[in-house]
Amino acid sequence: MHRVTLQTKILGLVLSLSLFLIFMLTAYFTYMEGKQIAEDRGRLALELAKTIASMPTIVDAFQSEDPAGIIQPIAEKIRQKVGAEFIVVGNAKEIRYSHPIPSEIGKMMIGGDNARAIKKGESYVSEAHGSLGLSMRGKAPIFDKEGHIIGIVSVGFLVEDVQQQIFRDLSKEIGVSVIALIISVIGSYLLARSIRKDTLGLEPYEIARLYKEKNAVLHSVKEGILAVDRDGVIRSMNQPAKTLLNIKESVRDLKVDDLFPSVYLYEVLESGKPRVDKEMQWAHKKIIMNCTPIFEDNKVSGAVVSFRDKTEIEQMINTLSEVKVYSEDLRAQTHEFTNKLYVLSGLLQLGKHDEAIDMLQSETAELQSINRIVFEQIKDTKVQAILLGKLGKASEKKVAFEIDSQSYLDALPDHIKLSELTLILGNIIDNAFDAVSSEKEPIINFFATDIGEDIIFEVSDNGGGIKQEELSLIFERGFTSKEGEVPSGYGLANADQAVKELEGLIEVHSEPGNTIFTVYLPKRQEGKKNG
Repeated sequence: MHRVTLQTKILGLVLSLSLFLIFMLTAYFTYMEGKQIAEDRGRLALELAKTIASMPTIVDAFQSEDPAGIIQPIAEKIRQKVGAEFIVVGNAKEIRYSHPIPSEIGKMMIGGDNARAIKKGESYVSEAHGSLGLSMRGKAPIFDKEGHIIGIVSVGFLVEDVQQQIFRDLSKEIGVSVIALIISVIGSYLLARSIRKDTLGLEPYEIARLYKEKNAVLHSVKEGILAVDRDGVIRSMNQPAKTLLNIKESVRDLKVDDLFPSVYLYEVLESGKPRVDKEMQWAHKKIIMNCTPIFEDNKVSGAVVSFRDKTEIEQMINTLSEVKVYSEDLRAQTHEFTNKLYVLSGLLQLGKHDEAIDMLQSETAELQSINRIVFEQIKDTKVQAILLGKLGKASEKKVAFEIDSQSYLDALPDHIKLSELTLILGNIIDNAFDAVSSEKEPIINFFATDIGEDIIFEVSDNGGGIKQEELSLIFERGFTSKEGEVPSGYGLANADQAVKELEGLIEVHSEPGNTIFTVYLPKRQEGKKNG
């Protein structure tokens, strides 16, 4: 279906309105001007009639033997000067003494509108058909010195002349109207061009379609999307964004500052440079934010922000990491105990029963010591599982993994999850394994206590230590002192992030031969306590 363009609509509308207004105004002014001209001519005719009727020469001429001979020249001279169509002077019997056509002198006046002047002595304006046609007349009686009505003066302007004057004035008005019409057409054309420029050349139906498509896209994507103007006022927000930011009411035309940390957003609005994959913590969720500026006339006019929930992704990654760690630890335990079983089997086959018994007793004593600490003093099953796995790994790597006999730990609070403990303890202990890998007698010590308001974990090793200039960098994502093609530098960063989410902290003290990582986790989170 063919659609009418916006420019055509504006031109058509303006042209129609202009023609209508011009027609109405022209008709109104023509009517008013015609009425005014008619009134002016009638007033002029009446005043002339009164003036002529009161002229002594005219009054005295009525007593002469030839009134027409005196009155006709005077009347014609006045008529020619004032531009009247006729000036007729008649006696009380309506016999003409003057007329523009001399042959009409002496004849009866025509029109039938003289009675009021001759009989009642009134002066008035009338319109009637005479010998020259339809005319507008001013009538005035002529009085003698005694006050008797002796005649009448009739001054007239043809109605046709009045209409011609109206048409002459109308032609000027039409000329002005045409100029106004041309100006309105040009103005409407420029207005249509300006509107098309503001709408990027799009027609209204195209804008409506884009608006519907935009709404459909906004509400169909899973990512949260937010659009703001130059001042940070929200212009649109889809439902996923409201869900991620825990917003329930309408936020249109509100400032973005009170909804979420908007430092990155204002940086983009100021610099005009996009920010990609910026993480922020909001309402116990990890959110990844991308912010792209909107430009108009090479100036930043707003920005679009997209949100992704990192929490679910991280939970899945952490779960996979836990499975991987457990499988590695189980593999290490299986490998270690398999080796010991082979040794025990060999001793028995060689008849070395005493040595086999000594080996069993040694292993049993070591396991009893470890199990007493792990199962009797550390009563949290999550920590027990992590430690048992690391003990197997230490046995495989020939690392002395010692659990401090003074360690004591009750069941951990519910807000400390296994995934977070795996990130914290698993990564710190694995880092200790790497640190002692080149030592002749590698030793790792583990200590845990929950005395006081905090839960404390301490992991120390006798590795080469951390360089002082690297201490401030070890928790940065991607930083590593290892060499090789395998990506690294994320373990301690993940551990630090998990500790911060639990509102705790990590302290590191390092010197050659002794590096200590101490983790402090509060038993109660302030955010939850205050919530």
